[in-house]
Amino acid sequence: MPNATAEADEWTDDAPVSRHGGSRAGAWFAALLLAGVSTVVGCRIADTDGITPVPQLLAFLPWLLAPATVALLFAALSRWRLGLVWSLAVLAALAWYIEPYGKTSQPKGAPVAELRVLTSNVEFGQATDELIDAIRDQRPDLVFVQECEYGCEEKLEQAFGKDKNSKGKSSKEKNSEGDKGSYPYRQAVEGAGSDGSVILSRHPLKPAAGIPATMGMPGATADVQGHEIRLQLAHPMPPLPTQLSTWRGELSDLRDYAAANRTRPTVLAGDFNASQDHAAFRRILDAGFADAARLTGDARTPSWPARTAPPLGAQIDHVLVSRDFSANRARFLDLGNTDHRTLVVDLTLFNST
Repeated sequence: MPNATAEADEWTDDAPVSRHGGSRAGAWFAALLLAGVSTVVGCRIADTDGITPVPQLLAFLPWLLAPATVALLFAALSRWRLGLVWSLAVLAALAWYIEPYGKTSQPKGAPVAELRVLTSNVEFGQATDELIDAIRDQRPDLVFVQECEYGCEEKLEQAFGKDKNSKGKSSKEKNSEGDKGSYPYRQAVEGAGSDGSVILSRHPLKPAAGIPATMGMPGATADVQGHEIRLQLAHPMPPLPTQLSTWRGELSDLRDYAAANRTRPTVLAGDFNASQDHAAFRRILDAGFADAARLTGDARTPSWPARTAPPLGAQIDHVLVSRDFSANRARFLDLGNTDHRTLVVDLTLFNST
């Protein structure tokens, strides 16, 4: 008859140590996986982005289910009871935080305008030709382009025209021109490499102060059928190990912008280099904005890196809107020659006054 005491001893609540070498190794492997995943989950629970490598791993929070599940399996095979409980707790926390962040609500008032918004990071201008094709196909009203260097800006000007004759014309005349398929209105921060950014519009634009940053983040005010809409392109630094303070600071500046414009129709779009699992990004939402992809049920659709999305990736490209908007549809386009997917959303502006 088997020794019941000996079998019970194999299920230990102590450190992952067993009298069997294979079981001991499996338990230690499970413990290492759980320690790493728990650090990231703990920062998510504490509402902080932590230090490297936590900010980088937070972008892929849903995919941490895989190592946590592997840890659960090894804990079970090693008969490590504490490891089983630990694994289940981590999996439960991950499942909780995978839920889309932010509240959804229908704006009050009557709908007054429809807008299609496109945002695209063309990776140092390399995907400009593909972007031009996408713009012609999707026919957005507003286009936000990141990493649009000098050659990119020149190609966009050749393809869609340049604002040369808008002075002295009425809003009605300007809007009529914008309906012809061109984008004669633009606001840009010129630059080489990743520094350049452009906002294109079918609707008349007035210059507005952008946000000073390492990479270009221009701003503008659009006249859409007599309604003023603030536009701000977002492109903060990525959370590189040596640039975390800059990344946090520029996201904080975007949060301040959101807080200052929460009571007026505003679209804040671009490559945020942050997902809903980053505390710095959630603070922008908490300032009074909604993620359009969240409103359409696409909050977890990856946009980067394009070469592995959608099976594996993170959503770091966003269109954020003030509470005056509803989002009706979102889609992610795969363009060649860029590591980002292009996001297109259909918005409705409501008159809340």
